Amino acid sequence: MIDQRKQAVSVRLGESDLRNIKRLAQRLGVRDSEILRYAVKAMLARMAPLCDEAVHGRHLLPVLVECGDDLIRHFELDTYRLESLINEGASADARVERDDVALLAMSGLREQYLVMRMKEGAVAAVDAAPRGRSLRHYLYEKYVYRLAEREPNCEAAAASAV
Repeated sequence: MIDQRKQAVSVRLGESDLRNIKRLAQRLGVRDSEILRYAVKAMLARMAPLCDEAVHGRHLLPVLVECGDDLIRHFELDTYRLESLINEGASADARVERDDVALLAMSGLREQYLVMRMKEGAVAAVDAAPRGRSLRHYLYEKYVYRLAEREPNCEAAAASAV
């Protein structure tokens, strides 16, 4: 029998975060703890592939591209740590190139620097779209959509990743 009881967890939050949680809870007419549970569940759902130890390589790119800036900045993930996170345990054809991991790590930097690096790396289609969108497009085209072209059964999975 699995124990399904909830457990209390102690979390240290800054004054402004607590104040905003209380304001949000009051406005929604719920308890503070409901706001925190929602936040945790939403974050876990958004980052579910990172919870699955069987997911490696290019299969992690959608979650890292979508959550990347926040995730990379908050946890101070550098290129070395990101490469390890993405490619450790990945098969050769699922690995993400080091230069692309570096672009992902730099996604929180100023737009001009990132575009300059993408152009230096001979990225063909760098358009005038905002930084996150062009990096997102580049990585999806190179790693996610490429998967759908080689594996016909994965077309639906690649389409749902967008």
